[in-house]
Amino acid sequence: MSYHIKKIGVIGAGQMGSGIAHVCALADHDVYLMDIAEESLGAAVKAIGKRMGRQVEKGKVTQENMDSALKRISTGTSYDGFKDCDLVIEAAAEDEELKKEILRTLCKHVHENTIIASNTSSISITRLGAQTDRPGKFVGMHFMNPVPLMELVELIRGIATDEDVYAAVRTLTEQLGKTAVNAEDFPAFIVNRILLPMINEAVYTLYEGVGSVEAIDTSMKLGTHHPMGPLELADFIGLDTCLAVMNVLHEGLADTKYRPCPLLVKYVEAGWLGRKSGRGFYDYSTDVPVPTR
Repeated sequence: MSYHIKKIGVIGAGQMGSGIAHVCALADHDVYLMDIAEESLGAAVKAIGKRMGRQVEKGKVTQENMDSALKRISTGTSYDGFKDCDLVIEAAAEDEELKKEILRTLCKHVHENTIIASNTSSISITRLGAQTDRPGKFVGMHFMNPVPLMELVELIRGIATDEDVYAAVRTLTEQLGKTAVNAEDFPAFIVNRILLPMINEAVYTLYEGVGSVEAIDTSMKLGTHHPMGPLELADFIGLDTCLAVMNVLHEGLADTKYRPCPLLVKYVEAGWLGRKSGRGFYDYSTDVPVPTR
């Protein structure tokens, strides 16, 4: 079967969902962005406009393109808006039970040929697809954060994913201006399988007193030319997301090298989740972030 993807639904108006809506609308797709919280939708539309405005200032997007893209985005708190979507991308929090519940509900509101994708950064696509009424039309589509800037999308087949569905999603990914890489359905796929243990090791380095936050981040930026230090990056990703991915790796691969650092667990328990909560390995209450340890 051949698939023509015109209208795209996105579930979750957070950082990832709004970023996905942004790139899809700029690539001439009609987008329905859904979230259970009305205020999240308002904030997402505002953020999309702000990010597109920066692209216009840099000459990457024309004002005309921005105006027409923003008109293509509709929002709502109901699943009914997905009824005429050709593809729906789930971009909710990295919580397996939440994602399963969303997918089960979504299947009642889409037509039989709608492709469903999950933007999960670590959870089994086979397991998520099994919760739907269409495992053959289910695929992993892991965008990188921030979506408008990052060039990569990991595409993951579940054991049941149809080849023509995978091909359609790969074609779409390229049409969005992204580079697609195939990742097999193993815990955390490629990027996070490599990145998150590095971040976790940086937290262990802090926990064991080998270096301060500033020393660790400076060492990695100047010693390896990473654009951000690992602790700064962890704050950007969200410490709760970092912990969720480490737990998936630890449980899925049963290797002690993936054990989340106790300090990472403590920060999450304290609600110190990084930039989004105003405090993580850095305090963001002032103009210049200040290391907390």
